[in-house]
Order: sequence, then C-alpha cells, then structure tokens
Amino acid sequence: MSLRLESERRQVVESCLSLSRSGLVVGTAGNVSIRVDDLVVISPSGVDYEAMAPGDVGIHDLDGRPVDAVLEPSSELALHLAVYRESSHTAVVHTHGPASTALSTVVDEVPASHYYSALFGGAVRVAPYATFGTPQLADNVVAALRDRTAALMGNHGAVLVGAALPKVLSMVAYLEYVCDVQLRAMASGAPVRVLSAEEITEVGRRLSGYGQQSAST
Repeated sequence: MSLRLESERRQVVESCLSLSRSGLVVGTAGNVSIRVDDLVVISPSGVDYEAMAPGDVGIHDLDGRPVDAVLEPSSELALHLAVYRESSHTAVVHTHGPASTALSTVVDEVPASHYYSALFGGAVRVAPYATFGTPQLADNVVAALRDRTAALMGNHGAVLVGAALPKVLSMVAYLEYVCDVQLRAMASGAPVRVLSAEEITEVGRRLSGYGQQSAST
C-alpha cells in the first residue's frame, strides 16, 4: 500500500541525507519540511538519516496536530509552522553548517560582501538566540526572514525557505559559501567592503535570468 504524500516524504529523506553527507548537519541535527496545501511533511526527531525511510516522515496540520505520523516530528516543528503561516513559502530547510553557525555567534547581520547575497534578497539577518523548539525562536526567525529567503539563527544555525524543496536545498551551499567568505574576510583584520543595495538589486535581476533559458520560439 502506498504512503500518503509518498513523493514528498521521499524528498524529505533524500534532502536529509544530502545535508548529512555534505557535512551541513551533525548527527540528527537539522530538519526539512514541505507544505502541501494545509499539510506539512516534516522530518522526524532524532532518527539517523542513513536509516530514515519515507514512512518515518510524518504529516501534520498547520496547528501541529499529527495527521499521519508514527514518530515525533522535528523539535523545530513550531518554526516550520510559523514560516508557513506567515508566508507563501512551501519548503523549509534548517542546517547546522560550520561557517553559517560560526558566523551566527559573532554578527547580527551577514553583510552583502559577496554578490551571492542577492540570491537571498540582500544582507542575511541573524535572528536573536532563543532555545531550540520554542515559539520565541520561531517568532525571531520569521522576523529575520522578512523579504529574505535565508536567515541565520543566533548561536544555532541557518534556515532557508522557498517554493520548492530541490531549489531551497540547492541554495544551502551558496549560503554556506557566503558565510565562509565573510568569516575569512573578517579574520584578515582589514575592513570588509560591502556592495550597495542598488548593486544587489541589479545582481538579483541578472541572476534571475542566469543560465540556459528555454527557447521562446
């Protein structure tokens, strides 16, 4: 018998494996979800990613009630639900990458020191620290994500959002790169040059049409 929303559950498993194998989460840390209408497909809490199966991935409603779940959901369920209630995003990825996590302990914002910042809407804000899994953390992150598709979580990690899980997942490496570049630049002791808001807007426009585009004729 096939699982409800099996394709989405499988995407969550594959995404968790990708994050783990890339070193962007440690152990069972980090979490991934997809919104489908008024349902949220989210990774379970404390399950080894290498052993996780689609049936381990639960489905909850937007109030957090289990709809089809045999295991407890991620401890950050409140964060995912808050993003979905406050935006039109339909995918959330939370990571513990070394560069993004390290930077979240020393800055309140990741400035646009590299033009890839345009991929996230500009300078990446750092949400104030709050205990993991709490409504306060969810509120802080939602505020930091305003008009952005990524935010750092103070002394914790990073969160990325968007319209489709494969796209959001593909942005994780770019965010980690931006954070690594900023850390290295700060470590030099020299002033870090920052790009203007106008340049970031222009880069964003150019990147939106970057790559091979479908022929119109």
